[in-house]
Amino acid sequence: MFGELIDKFDDIFRTLRGSGKLSEKNIKDSLREVRRALLEADVNYKVVKDFIAHVETEAVGEKVLKSIEPGQQLVKVVHDELVRLLGEKAESMTPATKFPTIYMLCGLQGSGKTTLSGKLALLNKRKNKKVLLVAADIYRPAAVKQLKILADSIGVEVFQMENTKPPVICEEAKRHAEKNFFDLMIIDTAGRLHIDEELMIELDDIKAGVAPDELILVADSMTGQDAVNLADKFHQRLKLTGVALTKLDGDARGGAAISIRAVTGCPIKLVSVGEKLSDLEVFHPDRMASRILGMGDIVGLVEKAQGAVDLKEAAKIEEKLKKQSFTLEDFYDQLQQIKKMGPLESILGMIPGVGKALKGVQIDEKGMGRVEAMIQSMTLEERRNPNIIDGSRKLRIASGSGNSVQNVNLLLKQFFAMQKMFKNMGKMKIKGLPKGAFPFQMNI
Repeated sequence: MFGELIDKFDDIFRTLRGSGKLSEKNIKDSLREVRRALLEADVNYKVVKDFIAHVETEAVGEKVLKSIEPGQQLVKVVHDELVRLLGEKAESMTPATKFPTIYMLCGLQGSGKTTLSGKLALLNKRKNKKVLLVAADIYRPAAVKQLKILADSIGVEVFQMENTKPPVICEEAKRHAEKNFFDLMIIDTAGRLHIDEELMIELDDIKAGVAPDELILVADSMTGQDAVNLADKFHQRLKLTGVALTKLDGDARGGAAISIRAVTGCPIKLVSVGEKLSDLEVFHPDRMASRILGMGDIVGLVEKAQGAVDLKEAAKIEEKLKKQSFTLEDFYDQLQQIKKMGPLESILGMIPGVGKALKGVQIDEKGMGRVEAMIQSMTLEERRNPNIIDGSRKLRIASGSGNSVQNVNLLLKQFFAMQKMFKNMGKMKIKGLPKGAFPFQMNI
């Protein structure tokens, strides 16, 4: 997401940073390009107009024109304005501190409500909360079954009732949650292909019956301005407490994320950034603004690493590196931890400057799978001592993993090169190796 917008901002600001001195004219010329870039990203035109006006007011002042690095100062002005537009600070969901705290999800059909219900359930279960999912979509075929499959995969309970209206189902679910001391109750409501009065009346009745602590609109970010219009209509009728944007890992242009807060006044609280149930994040306006401007998101990357890396295992690996006893078995364990962090392209895009450097480069996610398959086809002895792998063993490993002998050779060559690098680092007495992170890339 934001790929084209990031590229355009980068081109605009690179030109500005190259200018030794800024004038009102080249600032206005640059802002004209910024306006065009935002409109092409499907940002609401009124939001763009307001944004440019604010930036221009700040940018043509003496603080920018007479600063030591005027180009950098202008980037800061645009960044600060983007943060303001996106909401200034992260707004978290109401914590599950009572029996039960209730989250009610609403939105159109296909926006991802049911999947988001599962993601929210997993997020809170990992916080040791007892979660109840409520199947209030009785219209869509297999909606209840889909919710049950998700619930079974993460080990939470589903409340359902047949031949009963959704408002009654939700009220009974609340009584069940109170009686059984559930910390959190998540209601998956029905959707429609478009907003209609019948849907709104049903949602109004559910809201009146259970008094949810959070009323969240689930909006598909791929729909652009339609998502903004949808949020505005739902908010006017239901008084939403927040918005969750789904499919932010797709090729959406980003207009919905930038426009929703400004148009509706309703905060974006959650973003779904992948297909896995663990791919759910709190929305941070400052981090999103940095990513849009190509500055990366180091804080977000560190948080991903902290959630994925086993610190005890990382300490063991660090000790092995110091003793120069790092094996293919250890390397395999590291691959598993990297996979937990999400798609490689997404991870690398959070590092400042890397996203631009990788433009046009195809990142082969399957390459990691091929490496895993080859290591899994080795015996325990071969993983711990790759030096014993001769021609016949390579042939067996290649055959067992569905790879060529050339790929096995390449894996071993790169692994031995990596071992040598760590050995040299040890001789240099470099301390404080980053836990769980290694500067290599397997090109299989």
